[in-house]
Amino acid sequence: AALTAIIEDFTREAGVRHLEREIGSVFRNAAVRIAERNVQRVTVEVQDLPAILGRKKYEAEVAMGSDIPGVATGLAWTPVGGDILFIEASRAPGNGRLILTGQLGEVMKESAQAALSLVKARASTLGIAPQTFEKSDIHIHVPAGATPKDGPSAGVAMFVALTSLLTGRPVRSHVAMTGEISLRGLVLPIGGVKEKVLAALRAGITTVMLPARNERDLDDIPADARAQLEFVWLKQVDDALAFSLSGVPEIGLEAPKA
Repeated sequence: AALTAIIEDFTREAGVRHLEREIGSVFRNAAVRIAERNVQRVTVEVQDLPAILGRKKYEAEVAMGSDIPGVATGLAWTPVGGDILFIEASRAPGNGRLILTGQLGEVMKESAQAALSLVKARASTLGIAPQTFEKSDIHIHVPAGATPKDGPSAGVAMFVALTSLLTGRPVRSHVAMTGEISLRGLVLPIGGVKEKVLAALRAGITTVMLPARNERDLDDIPADARAQLEFVWLKQVDDALAFSLSGVPEIGLEAPKA
């Protein structure tokens, strides 16, 4: 348990160099305790680590259980592994502006614009009044605003968050998703599948939605991780709505089977 805590709370890297240093610090502390107490062995517990290594350096994002429409859980790749990414959407009276915050890069901003265009194109099917867009400003925010973010793979999560907001149907909190979207509503393949899936598992996610064209990457994921997750393969953005939105379906989409 202590070793797992060192990995998850005190190191976050692509290799093991920093992990090796932290384990060395624990061993040196244990050696001092053995010498001072004249004992043969000591046990290092999780609660001992802050006294040895200091405060936790990393906090894992935990999947948010929320009944508020407009929040979707995405998956991100980082140089030190995967992470979950919350996409938050809100609406206020306005004149049709799209506001984007959270240090988003150009590609991610374009994904948000594409997601909004898709929602507008499907407004009648989704039960959204057309004047909603003309009389509202829509704000998309990705928390951890001090961290720059970019890439196209949040497109599906942005589309789901916007649809959730404008239909009033919350996103199931145990579902996370990743995938690039096209203006035709196609879900396109992405990279970093292994890292993203493992991040979802760490965060307590039970269902992961991935592009259908990434199904071949499933073999890269450890078997024990695959066994703990349900995978939903997306060809169209409409597939994501059927499996992620809670409440009684009102938009002609097939609801997920229990």
